[in-house]
Amino acid sequence: MQADVRDDRKLVVCVVGTRPEAVKMAPIINALRQIPKLDVCLVTTGQHRGLLDQALADFGLKSDEDLDLMRPDQSLADSTARILSAVSHVLGRLTPSIVLAQGDTTTVLATALAAYYHQVPFGHVEAGLRTGQPYRPFPEEKNRALASHVATLHFAPTDQARDNLLREAIAPESVFVTGNSVIDALQTIAAQPIVPDVVPPTSRFLLVTAHRRESQGDPLHHICDAIAELIPRHPDLSVVFPVHPNPRVSATVRARLGGIERVMLVPPQSYPQFVNLMKRSYLILTDSGGVQEEAPALGKPVLVLRDETERPEAVQAGAVQLVGTSSDAIVSAVESLWNDTALYHRFSTVVNPYGDGHAAQRIAAIVARHLGLSSNPLPSGVELAWRAN
Repeated sequence: MQADVRDDRKLVVCVVGTRPEAVKMAPIINALRQIPKLDVCLVTTGQHRGLLDQALADFGLKSDEDLDLMRPDQSLADSTARILSAVSHVLGRLTPSIVLAQGDTTTVLATALAAYYHQVPFGHVEAGLRTGQPYRPFPEEKNRALASHVATLHFAPTDQARDNLLREAIAPESVFVTGNSVIDALQTIAAQPIVPDVVPPTSRFLLVTAHRRESQGDPLHHICDAIAELIPRHPDLSVVFPVHPNPRVSATVRARLGGIERVMLVPPQSYPQFVNLMKRSYLILTDSGGVQEEAPALGKPVLVLRDETERPEAVQAGAVQLVGTSSDAIVSAVESLWNDTALYHRFSTVVNPYGDGHAAQRIAAIVARHLGLSSNPLPSGVELAWRAN
């Protein structure tokens, strides 16, 4: 990416740090690159290097500016300072017209501050999600809220996310309900033929992910205990558990579940392989925010291994259930869905509340309008503001 941009062109800098950010930003970056007189620079901070690079490659992308900032066991303060300083340096050199980042990570907060310090507009993708609990999730809840208060444009995925922003006195004219771009990404990948890398020993299997800070320690022990209890109860049940590379997660999971029959502990999967696992699974247990959005679009019931969620829409719709991390509660919830076909059907036939697959086109059009550029029209029948049916 050249640092200098011709006077008649505009530059958008998109910053991503993690695989989920890459997945959700990829459709937006590709949509922005379809707009004449708009250049896009993709900046990566380098968290979980292999996962991030693979996720970008899945969408035909690679980093233009790789900051390579992540260090083993660095503190939140250290990572925030490193990202803020490095992104600020990039923005000073590139002088972009606008900066975009997605979600609730330290990368997002530091990028928002860097853009503010340079007096460059910041567009927050997936804005407005809240639990109302300052430490659940930690530090994501405050990362997202703080980023909102320096953002110029807020791309809220749902009406509830927009309402959260308005309650915090965010200017209504700066908030746009677009749907979530993860649905765009999911639809793209789910339509592709995939040869699965993982073949569970039974046709009905649970897909499990757990990695968040609040899940580590005793909660993760309880999650593993629930899995260990369920396996002998049901000879037709197996588990696929992609294990996060964080040593605090992997050590616990492997100590508790390693060697148990019909429990497959597998490495983190590429996004296409993970989507394929979601499509083939019977039921998903997760503490992931993104999976709560993706699984309902695939007709898969989700048990959320958390006490609160910043994504209440699918819970209210009936596709997702909050179960927490008590092993008894997890076992009971799995048993209900495993044994009650009518209940399972109700969970799996809910209309997805998170988007229609056109969020990226909406965001690109709004960015272009903000920069005074004409953008490609949205497809016929697609409105600039999204509303769930």
